[in-house]
Amino acid sequence: MSTILFISSNGTEDPTRASLPFISAAGAMEAGHIPEICLLGEATYLVKDTILNQVHGVGFRPLRDVVPPIVAHRVPVYV
Repeated sequence: MSTILFISSNGTEDPTRASLPFISAAGAMEAGHIPEICLLGEATYLVKDTILNQVHGVGFRPLRDVVPPIVAHRVPVYV
Protein backbone atom coordinates (compact mmCIF):
# COMPACT_ATOMS: atom_id res chain seq x y z
CA MET A 1 0.00 0.00 0.00
CA SER A 2 1.54 3.28 -1.15
CA THR A 3 0.66 6.91 -0.53
CA ILE A 4 0.16 8.76 -3.81
CA LEU A 5 -0.10 12.54 -4.13
CA PHE A 6 -2.14 13.81 -7.10
CA ILE A 7 -1.45 17.45 -8.02
CA SER A 8 -3.44 19.75 -10.28
CA SER A 9 -3.56 23.44 -11.14
CA ASN A 10 -6.43 23.12 -13.63
CA GLY A 11 -9.87 24.45 -12.86
CA THR A 12 -12.97 25.25 -14.88
CA GLU A 13 -10.89 26.41 -17.86
CA ASP A 14 -10.09 22.74 -18.55
CA PRO A 15 -12.71 20.50 -16.91
CA THR A 16 -11.12 17.30 -18.20
CA ARG A 17 -7.76 18.02 -16.58
CA ALA A 18 -9.49 19.40 -13.48
CA SER A 19 -11.18 16.01 -13.03
CA LEU A 20 -8.01 13.94 -13.34
CA PRO A 21 -6.66 14.15 -9.77
CA PHE A 22 -10.05 13.18 -8.32
CA ILE A 23 -10.61 10.31 -10.73
CA SER A 24 -7.05 9.11 -10.21
CA ALA A 25 -7.41 9.32 -6.43
CA ALA A 26 -10.64 7.31 -6.60
CA GLY A 27 -8.87 4.65 -8.65
CA ALA A 28 -5.94 4.57 -6.25
CA MET A 29 -8.34 4.10 -3.35
CA GLU A 30 -10.02 1.19 -5.11
CA ALA A 31 -6.60 -0.37 -5.71
CA GLY A 32 -5.79 -0.21 -1.99
CA HIS A 33 -3.48 2.80 -2.01
CA ILE A 34 -3.66 5.94 0.12
CA PRO A 35 -4.38 8.92 -2.13
CA GLU A 36 -3.88 12.59 -1.33
CA ILE A 37 -4.83 15.54 -3.54
CA CYS A 38 -3.07 18.90 -3.84
CA LEU A 39 -4.88 21.75 -5.63
CA LEU A 40 -2.91 24.77 -6.85
CA GLY A 41 -3.86 27.98 -8.65
CA GLU A 42 -7.17 27.76 -10.53
CA ALA A 43 -7.80 24.27 -9.12
CA THR A 44 -8.36 25.74 -5.65
CA TYR A 45 -11.77 27.00 -6.78
CA LEU A 46 -12.91 23.38 -7.10
CA VAL A 47 -13.44 23.21 -3.34
CA LYS A 48 -16.48 25.48 -3.78
CA ASP A 49 -19.65 23.45 -4.32
CA THR A 50 -21.00 25.87 -6.93
CA ILE A 51 -17.85 25.45 -9.02
CA LEU A 52 -17.51 21.70 -8.41
CA ASN A 53 -21.08 21.10 -9.62
CA GLN A 54 -20.26 22.71 -12.99
CA VAL A 55 -17.22 20.60 -13.84
CA HIS A 56 -17.76 17.71 -16.24
CA GLY A 57 -14.67 16.51 -18.09
CA VAL A 58 -14.86 14.88 -21.51
CA GLY A 59 -15.26 11.13 -21.13
CA PHE A 60 -15.63 11.28 -17.34
CA ARG A 61 -18.50 11.33 -14.90
CA PRO A 62 -19.40 14.80 -13.55
CA LEU A 63 -17.03 15.80 -10.78
CA ARG A 64 -19.97 16.15 -8.36
CA ASP A 65 -20.38 12.34 -8.67
CA VAL A 66 -16.68 11.54 -8.27
CA VAL A 67 -15.94 13.58 -5.14
CA PRO A 68 -18.39 12.12 -2.52
CA PRO A 69 -16.53 8.78 -2.12
CA ILE A 70 -13.27 10.73 -1.77
CA VAL A 71 -14.81 12.85 1.00
CA ALA A 72 -16.35 9.77 2.63
CA HIS A 73 -12.91 8.10 2.82
CA ARG A 74 -11.44 11.31 4.25
CA VAL A 75 -8.84 11.69 1.51
CA PRO A 76 -6.75 14.76 2.35
CA VAL A 77 -7.16 17.64 -0.10
CA TYR A 78 -4.47 20.30 0.26
CA VAL A 79 -5.33 23.76 -1.04
